[in-house]
Amino acid sequence: MSEVNNNGDDQSTDQLINQYHTPVLLSESIEALNIKEDGVYVDCTFGGGGHSKGILKHLGRKGKLIVFDQDEDAKKNLPEDERILFVPQNFRYLQRFLRLHKFVKVDGILADLGVSSHQFDTAERGFSTRFDAELDMRMDSRQATTASVILNGFTELQLHKMFEKYGEVTNAKTLAKTIVEQRMVKPFTTINTFKQSISAVVKGNPNKYLAQIFQALRIEVNEEIKVLEEMLEQTKAVLNKDGRLAIISFHSLEDRIVKNFFKNGAIEKKEADDVYGTRTENPFLIITKKPITASSTEQRNNPRSRSAKLRVAQKK
Repeated sequence: MSEVNNNGDDQSTDQLINQYHTPVLLSESIEALNIKEDGVYVDCTFGGGGHSKGILKHLGRKGKLIVFDQDEDAKKNLPEDERILFVPQNFRYLQRFLRLHKFVKVDGILADLGVSSHQFDTAERGFSTRFDAELDMRMDSRQATTASVILNGFTELQLHKMFEKYGEVTNAKTLAKTIVEQRMVKPFTTINTFKQSISAVVKGNPNKYLAQIFQALRIEVNEEIKVLEEMLEQTKAVLNKDGRLAIISFHSLEDRIVKNFFKNGAIEKKEADDVYGTRTENPFLIITKKPITASSTEQRNNPRSRSAKLRVAQKK
């Protein structure tokens, strides 16, 4: 696939991918999937198509790759390849759409949980504190809930818990109280007005503090934790024996969920029945005892890779 930019220059697929999003831990994640030439694989977060391109290189003519992405912009990055099937949906519906397309089982699943560089760098999407735009943050523009809806509608307690849990904001209670007071004067609609309204309670490094707030809002808007948990539970049913599950996370909350899921084989750990001595068997074998992180070279070339952690498990 190639496209022509505004200057009339021909751009290769690789150039377009790098402009949209540089794939993190690319070689490590592809190796982790242990790809079979005729296998069926899923990329839960297609984005710029970097990881998918790596998977396709290892697939033979009979191989198949199903890619999910709820962001309509991602479809522009699809290569012309009959082995790839694009599903324009959230990966929380993994099993439903695999069945719809007649795929009962697959041989590997990859999910890069990070926000794409394209989303961060597109001002009107509202993901970044660097730009002034509407308080949006939706990965799927079809949904109704935006960051503005949450900031103007959540109770003080809901805001407090959200910033504390998803952003690890140290003064989450004070921040929530300030937001409720300020929105009574004027509802929050844009990033700059929001930043100005909370400036008095910013603690420590302003950029880091605002990044924590925006992370919490983004997670809430897109239900990222719930979506991750739903997808993980479905992998038990859709992975073939010896199939690999590779997850790249970017903050401790996600990483902890993935780590515990691999360890327990479930989102919620079930205690053994003391009366009958039964214990639910974990359907996964952990491949990575410790998470794989980006090399120093990758971190220099792509600073957004610094917080990435790759964990891999195999279906027994």
